[in-house]
Amino acid sequence: MPAKDSAIRTWQCVIVVWGSKYSGKDIRRLVESIRKHSSGEPRFVLLTDRERPNVPEGLLVLPIPEFFLNSVFKGTGCQTKLAIFEKGIVPEDLPAIYVDLDTMVLGDLGELISMHDNPRTVAIMQSAVVPIGWLGRVIYKLSGGRKYARGNSSLVVFHPAKCHYIARQFRELHAKHAGFGIKPMIADERFVSWVAQDDLCAVSNRFAVKFPTEFMLPWLWMARLRASLPWVRDRRENLKVISFPGRLTKPEHLVTLRDGTVVSDHKNRKVIWSDSQLGSVKQRVIEYYSSD
Repeated sequence: MPAKDSAIRTWQCVIVVWGSKYSGKDIRRLVESIRKHSSGEPRFVLLTDRERPNVPEGLLVLPIPEFFLNSVFKGTGCQTKLAIFEKGIVPEDLPAIYVDLDTMVLGDLGELISMHDNPRTVAIMQSAVVPIGWLGRVIYKLSGGRKYARGNSSLVVFHPAKCHYIARQFRELHAKHAGFGIKPMIADERFVSWVAQDDLCAVSNRFAVKFPTEFMLPWLWMARLRASLPWVRDRRENLKVISFPGRLTKPEHLVTLRDGTVVSDHKNRKVIWSDSQLGSVKQRVIEYYSSD
């Protein structure tokens, strides 16, 4: 049953979980960290495919719509996450921030709501080379939508009342093509970036980063050099969010490594698991993911 929500809220945090990969402990860790750092009291909305034992109290627990539970959508493309945009699911009274469960929160997520001066804005983490913003939109228009700025959906700021078109267009295109008929449909973040290109903006890398993109590079000497730059060190020390996409860079694995171990990912990017290359982030990851 959905939890009662009598407190005064200014924003809501949305979490999506399906299958058995994540436990109540994973959900609790994320929720408690967001609560700890928040200046206010956000509403928490959990979209799930089943009953979840041992989740924190006070969550508004809602079922993922049946359409988005298609087994194909629950694969590497993670199209199931597009359920956050489905009309009638996430309450429409407040702006929302979606957060992946593979995310470490170290600061006040509510600060991102200030980006939301236009309710149609969809803020997402920069991913591909084409920059999110006016240049990305120019390239999108000149290419007829074939090329576009792409973001990473580990963190998404949006207003549920203004973004139903994202889920609706995905449904329509899926029905029209009897599957993934156009390339942007192969992954949730690609589709969001493509369909919301005119309203897309980037979450600053002073606030949030992906661990592989921020800390790992094709050659270790490059990772060392980047880590030595004073402005990079300062920015990393003040990060509010670090996401850990990718099987080889999961934090539960990282915390088991010996100091000095070389970490590689599926793109053959590398970093040394050490204070010299990661600064205080290494210890913060250990503390965050080693606690009960």
